[in-house]
Amino acid sequence: MGIGVGKIEGAPSKHKPPPKPGADLGSIHFGGEDSIDCVNRITQRTFLKQTGQGLASLAVTPAGLAKPLGQAATQANPVATFSIVGFDPRTGDLGVAVQSKFFAVGSVVSWAKAGVGAIATQSYANVSYGPDGLERLAKGKTAGETVKALTSADKDRRLRQLGIVDARGNSASFTGGGCHDWAGHIEKPNFCAQGNILTGKEVVDAMAASFEQSQKKGKGGLCNWLADALTVGQDAGGDSRGRQSAALLVVRKNGGYAGGNDRFIDLRVDDHKTPIIELHRLLAIHKKIHKRAHENPPKR
Repeated sequence: MGIGVGKIEGAPSKHKPPPKPGADLGSIHFGGEDSIDCVNRITQRTFLKQTGQGLASLAVTPAGLAKPLGQAATQANPVATFSIVGFDPRTGDLGVAVQSKFFAVGSVVSWAKAGVGAIATQSYANVSYGPDGLERLAKGKTAGETVKALTSADKDRRLRQLGIVDARGNSASFTGGGCHDWAGHIEKPNFCAQGNILTGKEVVDAMAASFEQSQKKGKGGLCNWLADALTVGQDAGGDSRGRQSAALLVVRKNGGYAGGNDRFIDLRVDDHKTPIIELHRLLAIHKKIHKRAHENPPKR
């Protein structure tokens, strides 16, 4: 849990950031003696050791299948990530924005359900926190109660980082002591910001200040507040290992295609030199295509 609303909790740790990756082969990094052809023949441990980016939620097995990280939590490298989870009390929108030196980070970190809450699970991510957390929130548990329940039941909680905002604007975060430096979080009404393997706490400070300022001005929607927070987080230093992917998820009741689901915005930049800039470009396109939904949001 965090140490209190508006406070920063760093994770004092003896862990150092993982070593720099080897030669760059597209999106996946290998040491000089490895090649793409051998990936399917090496063991899970060797693959995860050689890749410059860890798979937080999935560990690759020799058979090419996948299993939850919890079964091999210490064999993978963490997702070096900074994220912000937010709630707009004017509209009821909930969402998550994230950037990482990790391929397709949005497929791992971001979880949300309209009228329920939003969740970011990262570092050595336990992806079960997503659906399990939303289920608890749907039953009336607060963000704080949900964070406590999820982490208390997880024997590898020292490796986890988690941020939750519920549909009442309560926020709660958790940064395990095993997360790589710099790791920590801020939790305040309507949002929480968290990150690991960052250049310093100024990254989450900047994201928090940006969200608060956007919320105070009341201009734009939650999607802008979250995306802008990512931008200033990156400008403040961001992920100490670099950039690769970013994602923005915003849920709204009946906000999806033809009102068939609640995924109002679900944008992912899976592999890009400047993922946050590309995310903003995609958001601008979304706002043009769905102009009416952006200009006439629901009111609570």
